[in-house]
This record gives sequence, C-alpha cells and structure tokens, in this order.
Amino acid sequence: MDTSGKFVITVSRQLGSGGHTIAQKLSERLGVRFFDKELIQRLSHQFKLTPERIESLKGEKKLWLSDFLHLVVPAPTPGGFIGEENPYGKEFNTKITTDDIYLAETEILREIADEGSCIITGRSGFFALKGHPNKVDIFITAPKEKRIERVMRKQGLSRKLAEELIDKVDVQRENYVKRYTGTSRYDSRNYHLTMNVGGLSEDQAVELILDFIGGDSGYDTEM
Repeated sequence: MDTSGKFVITVSRQLGSGGHTIAQKLSERLGVRFFDKELIQRLSHQFKLTPERIESLKGEKKLWLSDFLHLVVPAPTPGGFIGEENPYGKEFNTKITTDDIYLAETEILREIADEGSCIITGRSGFFALKGHPNKVDIFITAPKEKRIERVMRKQGLSRKLAEELIDKVDVQRENYVKRYTGTSRYDSRNYHLTMNVGGLSEDQAVELILDFIGGDSGYDTEM
C-alpha cells in the first residue's frame, strides 16, 4: 500500500475486540481522518441524505461534502460531532427508510474516500468501497472471553449482560452485512488482513498493521 498518496483503510471488528480504538489510534499515527459508524449515521440522519438528494447536492455545490468534513472532522483528529446549528441540517425533511439510509451511507462513504486519505470503521466499508484504488480492508476479532471482559470494563455491565450484548450485536451486524452485501462479515476473503488481537495490546496491534501496510505484503489492493 502506498501511504504517500491518497489511501483508504476500512476496519470491520467484533464488539469488545478493541477494533474501534485500534482504528482510531491508527488514524492518529498516520495523520488521517477517522470516521466511525456513528458519524456516518449522523450524516445521513441529520441531513436526511438519500442517494437522490446527494446527487442533487453534488450538482448544486460540488464541494458540499468537503464543507461537511471540515466542519465535523478536521484532519487529522478523530471524528467529531455534527452540530445542531449546522445550516445544512435544517434543509431536508424527506422520510427515509433503512434501505435509503444504507444507500445514502454508501454514497457518503464513497465521497469521503474520494475526498482524501482516511480510516473508516463499520458500515460495511469493505463492500461499499469495493474497487476503490489503494484500499486495505481489515477485520479485527478477539476470543470471546476477552471481548466479554472488555465490554464489562468499558460499559460497566455484569458478565451476563455483557455476553448477551455481544451475542445480540454479533447477530445484528451479521444480518446487516448479509442483507446488504450478500456475504458474511466473517468471510476472510472480504479482507486483506484478519487479526485476532486477543494476545496483543492496542498499540501492538497498530504496529502490526503499520508493518503490514508499509511493507511488501504482496497483495493487490485493486479489489
């Protein structure tokens, strides 16, 4: 992967694996913008952006997304909050379905990837950005016991509730990916790198990813 030019890294991860934090730390090390699923959801919900409305906006003002990004995610700091007073947020009142949201988010992801180098977590980025040049897709997992312990610690839950939450989110995410991509999120063929980080610290995982994308990995990122 050539990190001297524009590049995109997508990070899919299991709840409790630490993948979100690893992706965020990676963005800080590389000095690029970080986008998580919450930010993409807020974009589509806050601005009521259906694919049709996105195309309309792109026609009205070519740099519409660039303005958004500079407002909510100044490079290279991690993702921020879309303010309620943003003037764009009051313009649309279109009712949108879950399918509309997925399509809008896919269009937003593509625009974000075209805007500049970035790291994106969630939202089936590995599929939405399929074919994007100079892209690496990563999947991060960890043993279930480690995931339970992390969720207990991070969210202050009992072991029973943490395990129930993990099982619920695993099913929801798998169903989401299957519904909209026709593949399983656990299929390693969807990624350039799959990592079990159970025995690694977050910083160690970041170093391994940096070694992978910076070395002669021998893979073709033109997917």
